[in-house]
Amino acid sequence: MSRFKVEICNVNTANIKVLTNTEMVELFKKYQGGDERAKEELIKGNLKLVLSILKKYKTRVDNMDDLFQIGCIGLIKAIDNFDLKYDVKFSTYAVPMILGEIRRYLRDSGSIRVSRSVKDIAYKIMKLKEELTNKYGKEPTTSEIAKYLGITEFEVANALDAMVSPISMFEPIYNDGGDTIYLEDQLDDKKNNYYSLDYKIALKEALKKLKEKERYILIERYITGKTQLELADILGISQAQISRLEKNGLDNIKRMIL
Repeated sequence: MSRFKVEICNVNTANIKVLTNTEMVELFKKYQGGDERAKEELIKGNLKLVLSILKKYKTRVDNMDDLFQIGCIGLIKAIDNFDLKYDVKFSTYAVPMILGEIRRYLRDSGSIRVSRSVKDIAYKIMKLKEELTNKYGKEPTTSEIAKYLGITEFEVANALDAMVSPISMFEPIYNDGGDTIYLEDQLDDKKNNYYSLDYKIALKEALKKLKEKERYILIERYITGKTQLELADILGISQAQISRLEKNGLDNIKRMIL
């Protein structure tokens, strides 16, 4: 495969190193033990993760250098807060954090405008919420709102999210001259629930759009916990075919929600 040179913030993307999982674990152990050079290696070794996220914005913003720097801020925060005991891949933990920084920057800077159609949906949702709350004495659920308006749950969450000014998890909320307390310190982490409602809804909708066999394999692999060999026996196909279907399913989901 050809290696094309692309310069972003004076970084030649063709020469970016990609770390193996073993290298990542060792570097995290060193960094969490106080080795700052290991942090630099972790940053350099994950720049392609930032670039992969930026692809969806390349036709929507003028200055990709600025967006790359913002994405790197999210990457650094993810590195600083990642814990090996999470038992998840670093990329799984880092992507929402990098995306969060980029989206917050774009919204705060006005680089991306909320469309009229999304605003209209948001206003209808807010009006309906008020009417139903007054009528029944409690706020309607996202599912109930979606049914009333004849739209998907993802559209409801997306419209409401677009109208709210986001707050970073790393927003300082208290400082008495000593250690700063950040918003993330006050968030309850129930059963390692890292993802927001809109991500969960987006994933649910994306799964529905997959081919039946791809959807079945992903659910059995990542929720039930079956191995590729077990699924190969159940479906009567080779492990290589299971692996290919699993990869296709994951790639399709990434295209739909990232």
